[in-house]
Amino acid sequence: MIAYDFYQQPLWFLFGLFVVLLWTVLWEGLGLWYAARNHQKGWFIAILLFNTLGLLPLIYLIWFKPSAERSSGTVVEVKPARKKGSRKK
Repeated sequence: MIAYDFYQQPLWFLFGLFVVLLWTVLWEGLGLWYAARNHQKGWFIAILLFNTLGLLPLIYLIWFKPSAERSSGTVVEVKPARKKGSRKK
């Protein structure tokens, strides 16, 4: 019966499919991004391999939420490299 309804109104089916696809791509992309930035290879591989309609990335993002301390925007001063053979006087 449900398949018959999809056949009668394919635009609603395609719209629903598009919404699910957008939801999945959004959360999996964010999960993969943060897993890569945090150097967590296990989570990266798990999120990449298991398609859970965005649930696994959501669990990851809630569990390993980036803290405010790490993303505070601390400025690190970088000194230019010295040329070979030059000595500091």
